[in-house]
Amino acid sequence: MEQGGPKTSVLAPVDGAAVGLGAVPDPVFSAGMVGPGTAIDPARAPGNAVAPIDGKIMKLHPHAYVIVGDDGKGVLVHLGIDTVQLKGEGFRLLATEGDRVSAGQPVVAWDPAVIEAGGRSPVCPVVALDARTESVTEVAHGPVHVGDELFRWA
Repeated sequence: MEQGGPKTSVLAPVDGAAVGLGAVPDPVFSAGMVGPGTAIDPARAPGNAVAPIDGKIMKLHPHAYVIVGDDGKGVLVHLGIDTVQLKGEGFRLLATEGDRVSAGQPVVAWDPAVIEAGGRSPVCPVVALDARTESVTEVAHGPVHVGDELFRWA
């Protein structure tokens, strides 16, 4: 990762409440093993999960996606916990792996209430991949809307 370069502003991909990674009911995320960042407890309504940064969709699954910016910084958005087990049910892709996207562009349509009704947590970790913990500064606490700044990555 580049040292002392411009900060990347990572935006909220969903509406809800910024709760921090410690609130994620999965030890891999809550302990920061995937990387630093934060999490959003999403609004329980159908909606779109959007790109948190400008970049290219490097990985796209119905329940998770990674967008890598031109600076090489990759951000993971994981829609709920253990949602891989749903095999795409309840999710609809709105983009294609390899697409260039702008921050705020819809990537996946989903309904957090359906995830929760199925006995899974709809909490969404948003993680700076391969980042040092000290390079990420949480900005949002409490209510957030799609496109609000969530954290900064130096």
